[in-house]
Amino acid sequence: MELIDSYYRQTAQAPLAAPSLVDDIRVDVCVVGGGIAGCSTALHLAQRGFKVALLEAHSVGWGASGRNGGQILPGYSCGQDTLQATVGPELAKRMWGVSLEGVRLVRTLIERYNIDCDLGVGHVEAALNTHQRGELLKTQRALQDDYEYHDLRMLERDELQSFVASRLYCAGLLDRGALHLHPLNYTLGVARAARDAGVRIHENTSVTKLDTGAQTRVHTSQGSVVAEFVVLCCNAYIDSLAERPQSRIMPVGTYMIATEPLGDTNIAAVLPQNVAVSDAKFILDYFRRTPDTRLLFGGLVSYSGLHASAAHGVRRPLLKVFPQLRGAKIDFAWGGYIDITMNRAPDFGRIAPNVYYLQGFSGHGVALTGVAGQLVADAVAGHAERFDWFSNIPHRKFPGGPLRMPTLVLAMLWYRLRDVLGR
Repeated sequence: MELIDSYYRQTAQAPLAAPSLVDDIRVDVCVVGGGIAGCSTALHLAQRGFKVALLEAHSVGWGASGRNGGQILPGYSCGQDTLQATVGPELAKRMWGVSLEGVRLVRTLIERYNIDCDLGVGHVEAALNTHQRGELLKTQRALQDDYEYHDLRMLERDELQSFVASRLYCAGLLDRGALHLHPLNYTLGVARAARDAGVRIHENTSVTKLDTGAQTRVHTSQGSVVAEFVVLCCNAYIDSLAERPQSRIMPVGTYMIATEPLGDTNIAAVLPQNVAVSDAKFILDYFRRTPDTRLLFGGLVSYSGLHASAAHGVRRPLLKVFPQLRGAKIDFAWGGYIDITMNRAPDFGRIAPNVYYLQGFSGHGVALTGVAGQLVADAVAGHAERFDWFSNIPHRKFPGGPLRMPTLVLAMLWYRLRDVLGR
């Protein structure tokens, strides 16, 4: 289920309109999933000389890649502290470097393939209280001292107003190395680059079964693909296709809205500079402006399925941040699933020697999905060292059966309580 009344779809470039698969074909690599991870994987494999087919159950960018906040950030959803505690300081530094590579790759692909996707620069993480301000200062010092990342600057309340005109926040951390963009147009641009490189793309082609072995066969409703390698880039939509990856992620509903065009004066009165913003809560709000002077705002999550009313409910946190927009109309409201892992670290791995998967970006994947495609393409080509940095991250399964959803709901209630208490 998806809730689609999306600003991104209404302002997207022409769709790929790729044909469905209706016959049996043979390729070197079959990529399943037409989001950023799948399109980047296919592109990088084609550039290495592989014959590639990409299968997408709906249309390219239909899932999270085409409807997210559009923020291009270094790092991981779990945070560097958790990552360092899990894999050790040396490997955590290397993985931080991979995340920076992901941000650079976005710029490179946009420039190389002339992708029109409203690229902007800068991100502010905003603190609602002194505890969060202290955590932002700690993050700034750790990234500067331990990771030599010098694009961060602390903004105190008065200076923050020149970026975010809301009295809700007491401080913010500006990242001048971060980016933001129109995610669906970016995804479509990467897909076109892959197609131009020789990738055979099939939309409206749902995979029904995967046979593994020395050669794999990927079954669809009307055809099949025989391949030496398969890469699964399904994320929240992997369903029962592969049991091991599916058990290590949980689909979570997320929601966004877009206001009517506010005009240059009014949009500058809430976001004086063209930066993306998110707050420092565990269940966060995030927002940015569009070239046609709308405010895009994301907030609220659902752990028990998608709800149409929740999409429109994002108006409440928007007005808490910007009460001056009380009279603004909401033109678009949409939602859909992302996947999260138990520890919020990405989950890359293999279910067979020649079947790879990428998942678990946990809401922090616009930059990471692209470089993940590069890493898995390297692995298929026989250079798996960097891919295995990630495949060796330990992950726990979510509880199965009737306990699966209630366990996560209870955990999220705890985090909501922490947000309310200002921790």
